[in-house]
Amino acid sequence: MDKIIARKRWFFLFSLLITIPGLIFTVATPISGGSIGLKFSIDYTGGTIWEFRPESPADPLVVQAAVASAGHEEATVTEAGTGFLIVRTKPLDLQVGQDQIDNAGAELQAIREAVVAAIGPIAEEGSVSTVGPVISQDLTQQALLLVVLGSIGILLWMTYRFRNLRFGMAALVALLHDVIVTVGFFAIAGTVWGIEIDALFVTAMLTIIGFSVHDTIVVFDRVRENLVRHAGAPFGDIVNHSIVQTLGRSFNTTATVLITLLTLLVFAGGSIRTFVLALFIGILSGTYSSIFNASPLLVWWEERAQARKAAAARTRTA
Repeated sequence: MDKIIARKRWFFLFSLLITIPGLIFTVATPISGGSIGLKFSIDYTGGTIWEFRPESPADPLVVQAAVASAGHEEATVTEAGTGFLIVRTKPLDLQVGQDQIDNAGAELQAIREAVVAAIGPIAEEGSVSTVGPVISQDLTQQALLLVVLGSIGILLWMTYRFRNLRFGMAALVALLHDVIVTVGFFAIAGTVWGIEIDALFVTAMLTIIGFSVHDTIVVFDRVRENLVRHAGAPFGDIVNHSIVQTLGRSFNTTATVLITLLTLLVFAGGSIRTFVLALFIGILSGTYSSIFNASPLLVWWEERAQARKAAAARTRTA
């Protein structure tokens, strides 16, 4: 572990290998019309969701066919854990006029009757909720705004904290790495397994951003201390020594968090599983980027600056 900085190009290459596939799937989301890439829940797309638990286990495909026979070919059916199934359809307008409320109720009743005819009695009814397209559009815009404002705020704070723009930019690059890795994972998972992201995904992303920067600050604080203690030593050696000093603390902290998240991932209900999975991927990526991306990037930037200064000095003497 005494040559982390010396292997920085390998760490940069590994980061490219894990970010580029996810980035491709993410960019493909709007191009493919949603068939490839991120899959959004009704929190973002708008729609009606109905949860229920049948008395006996049922195949989601059979339920989906039953819902389609009731006039909702666009509907999807997924398992939510603990025996519950989730039916998602186009939005049912429940806001204007008593007739529309009655019609929406009739549509839902028709879906329920078709499902019962296909798989038997329903043991337990869950929630029924509708999100309109206007609300979902506002939520999407607010989600993007929160992530952008959080990133800008962190860049400004890190620059002020260390009185050096390079520290702030290195932390921002590590932060963006974690965002791309997490979003890219869900773009691939959405394509392969149909995993959807919901409103809690934004909360997870903001938590990941905070955790990533927290880990980076620990390393950068030690770098700043060692710059004073070992004045005159090569910058790369100082940063490498700082990473080694904080490595145990970073790994122990991350291991504690990941064990907790893994427990939640295995035993928690389906409603927060996406949230927990996002945290697990993001925090794992955040630990890697703080140690193997942010600090090596800081050294690379410093080496480039010193090389430019040396070249300018040679030019003046010539």
